[in-house]
Amino acid sequence: MRYVYPCEVTTDEDGRFLVTFPDVPEAGDDGATLAEAMADAAGSLVAALQGYVQLRRPIPPPSKAKRGQGSIAVPPLAAAKLALYQAVRERGISNVSLAPMLGLSSESEVRRLLDLEHRSHISMVAAALALMGKEMVVEIRDAA
Repeated sequence: MRYVYPCEVTTDEDGRFLVTFPDVPEAGDDGATLAEAMADAAGSLVAALQGYVQLRRPIPPPSKAKRGQGSIAVPPLAAAKLALYQAVRERGISNVSLAPMLGLSSESEVRRLLDLEHRSHISMVAAALALMGKEMVVEIRDAA
């Protein structure tokens, strides 16, 4: 699963750049420059996806970007956590049940592991993904 979400960029009557996400309508931001708007929108995207996790909702899959749309990739650690959340959700495993499977002492440690904004060790997320039958692969590509 690639967590690269298409975005639409428009300008408002004041000339500010507005960035929205068709697949995640809760996310979006603006900025005086396109670079500022895109950077702020990336943070907004992660925050909105964190809301899906907290509400135990399914993560909306990213659609393919259409002509004229940009895209924003979810940061690697947050993407790995989203994949873990989805794997756990698909299997119907509770945080309480997952803790001993991962060698963790409490459900709160699992919550932190699934918190997109918590700075977990990527190796711990990768190990948890492996327990769910998933393999994490990092892709590096030229910037647009």
